[in-house]
Amino acid sequence: MPSIDEVATWEPLLRLLRHDNAERLAAPGGYVAGKIGRGGWSVPVARAAFPLGRAALVSDMQTEWDAVGRVRSVLEESDVNEVSFMLETPEPGKALLHLFDPGPAVESGLGTRLGALVLVEGAVPEPWRRLPDPAPDAAPAPTADAALLERTLRERLPSAIGATEEELTATEERLGVALPEELKALYRVTRARWEDLGGDYGAATDMARAVGCELFPPDEVYVADAASRPAPWEHAAMDAVETRPDAAVQGLVGSPGWIVFGDNGGGDRIAVDLTPGPCGHLGQIIIMSHEENCGAALVADSLTDMVLDRRAEVKRDEEECGAPREKQPPAVAWVNRSGIPSVAAAAHPGLEALSIGVWEHEPLSLEPLVGLPRLRTLTAYPGTLADPLEIARLDGLEFLELAPEEWRVLLDSGAVPRGLSAAAIEVQGERNPLPVIELANEILALWDRPPITRTVIEADLGPVA
Repeated sequence: MPSIDEVATWEPLLRLLRHDNAERLAAPGGYVAGKIGRGGWSVPVARAAFPLGRAALVSDMQTEWDAVGRVRSVLEESDVNEVSFMLETPEPGKALLHLFDPGPAVESGLGTRLGALVLVEGAVPEPWRRLPDPAPDAAPAPTADAALLERTLRERLPSAIGATEEELTATEERLGVALPEELKALYRVTRARWEDLGGDYGAATDMARAVGCELFPPDEVYVADAASRPAPWEHAAMDAVETRPDAAVQGLVGSPGWIVFGDNGGGDRIAVDLTPGPCGHLGQIIIMSHEENCGAALVADSLTDMVLDRRAEVKRDEEECGAPREKQPPAVAWVNRSGIPSVAAAAHPGLEALSIGVWEHEPLSLEPLVGLPRLRTLTAYPGTLADPLEIARLDGLEFLELAPEEWRVLLDSGAVPRGLSAAAIEVQGERNPLPVIELANEILALWDRPPITRTVIEADLGPVA
């Protein structure tokens, strides 16, 4: 099999790109760009319309499928996740293919965009470093009853095969945490192994109904700490963690006390919570949405309640939990033409992340942000800042996203905040990737991080058919 930097790997796709983008490539400075990964691709080729009323088929895009498939096969064989590229045709029949390797310091971006630059190896946003608040007074719910739970499940699943004590002990040793009694009672009834069900989907459905979720076998139970819930810097930097005094569940990314034992069938994880919020119970059942980076929702006050289909009592006595505090300004704020009307209106001591978006008035000053103790994230659309050099006065920034022009001002003035852990380049619309990559490498060099590398392949494609 050819390597990723050989013409043979790319030739069918190059011909297709040239055919479908002839006018664009022929223009002065013309180029097309794309990305191909083992899990998908984004390439600028034309696709024929398929009949309404049915899904798209491979046959509707067979030429593209085959051309991209050749590249993806090489990626798979080379154990490479993805490759970005840019194609130029400097003269008829000739092609210059630029291949970009982002290296270990650059995250994967959406489409052909460059992802965040990780300036400190292994760095994660502040919410991913947050540990749960201690809850020394937390106690199990009065409804927690391991014996009742076990009797109920044995009645519902009389032929189920339970886990042995050795299997439960092995799970505890692997996790480094003792399993709650209710969870052990559940697994003593059924260990939820597919082979125990004889490959019977009906039996699996019956088990899910009996338990209240799609149950994982003991060797697939895991601790949902923050590392188990990764997110790209560009999104994660705009998240914030908050736990209200009347919350049953702590608003965390993850916790060493969240023991995941099942799924709701749609990708949302079900866990026992051993680090509850101020108004929660030890061993309560929570659900973590696969569409959210932070937090979890209360399902039931105990595993017994979940199995018996008793919903959680979300509203509790104020004397038990404490009255809710007064509403606070948001820790994450968006200033734009339809959101918060000014930087001053968004600024307050608890502000952690500020995004300046589409703006139709005079560029904004960052003066109101100076001295804010918790501000760690700033993102700004092109042309929205009155003076990018004001950024140098914002102590504590760990993530900064700016347009190339604003980054140029900071670089030329030696004013890039050196406390950053990650950065991103905001590119609007079509833009030649070469200057953006050069800019990214300048930023990476300030932290002595591995640069984005480029390989250029020359191909003779002959005349256009």
